[in-house]
Amino acid sequence: MKIIKLHDLYFSSFIEKDEIAAIVKNLAWQVKEDLSENEIPIFVGILNGCFLFAADFIRAYQGNCEVSFVKLASYNGTKSTDDVKHLVGINEDLTGRTIIILEDIIDTGSTLQEIYNIFRDKNVKELKIVTLFFKPDVFKKELHINYIGKSIEDKFIVGYGLDYNGLGRNYPAIYQLTNKPTMKNIVLFGPPGAGKGTQAIVLKEKYNLVHISTGDVFRFNIKNETELGKLAKSYIDAGDLVPDEVTIDMLKDEVEKNSDACGIIFDGFPRTASQATALDAFLTEKGMQIDAMIALEVPEDILVERILERGKTSGRTDDTDEEKIRNRFNEYNTKTAILKDFYQAQNKYFGINGVGSIEDITHRISTVFETL
Repeated sequence: MKIIKLHDLYFSSFIEKDEIAAIVKNLAWQVKEDLSENEIPIFVGILNGCFLFAADFIRAYQGNCEVSFVKLASYNGTKSTDDVKHLVGINEDLTGRTIIILEDIIDTGSTLQEIYNIFRDKNVKELKIVTLFFKPDVFKKELHINYIGKSIEDKFIVGYGLDYNGLGRNYPAIYQLTNKPTMKNIVLFGPPGAGKGTQAIVLKEKYNLVHISTGDVFRFNIKNETELGKLAKSYIDAGDLVPDEVTIDMLKDEVEKNSDACGIIFDGFPRTASQATALDAFLTEKGMQIDAMIALEVPEDILVERILERGKTSGRTDDTDEEKIRNRFNEYNTKTAILKDFYQAQNKYFGINGVGSIEDITHRISTVFETL
């Protein structure tokens, strides 16, 4: 289940784009079937919400038609209101024409009643209503809705043209209002070539997580010459390892910047038991915790083949030398073994089969993530 955040609220996936496309296509077919062969209707879209629905509906409509739009406002935040504002729209002569109103969603029906009354007084031949979504539980008018794409319960939805205070219209699927999800934080591990970076990007998008890469954090601080960046650079320039305390302080800054996130993917940290202990202590102070260490497990020989193949185009000399590649695996295995014991003792270690398509591996990780 995908979670998105708009302003101060969270929304979970509700209706996928493929289902929406099928609904729109079926509505267009129904309308065409009910019109006489030579009828040229005027489709009237109600802006702003219906712009995506209207565009897809008109493309799916198999016949000649005219298109126009009207605009009014009837929402404040997530609550519908009976205060329908000024209508801006139709300039055409509608006498004797078939008018088909396209609505993205009908709930109380107050907005629609106002629009319907305006068109009814223009001597039209026929007036029909098409809505993508309908909320029967809160519908308060006696209007006949000729075509309903999908009836839904009375929950606030966004996406596919629908918004929450201006945001969310551009999402191709529909999301419904949900409670703020419990924060889930994971340590993502994987040997070189296992696809850890790819999975981090997918998980970040799917669950609205923050991806904190130790390497990226170091580079940002050093490039921007922050106090921590200068301190880290002083150790690097002297040929010394950057102390755990400096790394932890950098990560603390990143965590505090994202305290309202749905969760954090820690990538590249911790690498030792002492670092894991320090991270636990910091997160506990913030009322947080590591919920899982997820490690992608791939046979070494497969990874060597992947990296050697990658070395043909990556430009990295250490991707073309098998001995160096295996040395990197030795280093990884040593560190992972230590952390595996650490997180197993907390019942938080999850080894994931890292062989297969990106989608297969994402599914395996998601199965773990959604049971945390």
